Amino acid sequence: MSAKSSGELVSNRRATFNYEILETFETGIVLQGTEIKSLRDNGGSLQEAYVKVVGGELWLVGCNIAHYRFGNVHNHDEKRDRKLLMHRREIDKLTVATQEKGLTVIPLAFYLKDGRVKVRIATAKGKKTFDKREAIKTRDEKRHMDQVMKQNR
Repeated sequence: MSAKSSGELVSNRRATFNYEILETFETGIVLQGTEIKSLRDNGGSLQEAYVKVVGGELWLVGCNIAHYRFGNVHNHDEKRDRKLLMHRREIDKLTVATQEKGLTVIPLAFYLKDGRVKVRIATAKGKKTFDKREAIKTRDEKRHMDQVMKQNR
């Protein structure tokens, strides 16, 4: 997720570093008028966001969508909880996974699909510190090998 794909508006780049991604899902999201305009200007952040289930509904908590710069007094609240739209059986599956297996649900990206904003969410398991160190080590080794290969051309 480090590089933005063609329709991606906002991505959570630290998610793959902090979590082991197990399964991904596509959801819709309920937005207000100026929120979509702000997202199209890449005015959002998913760094500390997570998904919780309340009363059989999914809610995106901790997501920051910046104020729309051309908005007026009716601009949206930046940190409000936003409702996610999924089928009932998928919500039940996520609920069971978070309760029984001790997993968490995190947002990975906002993207456009047929003119509508979708959210890619994932069930994830937190990485331990030594796992993160291992990821840094392999990334550095790969970078070093790429530099050596480039010099030998």
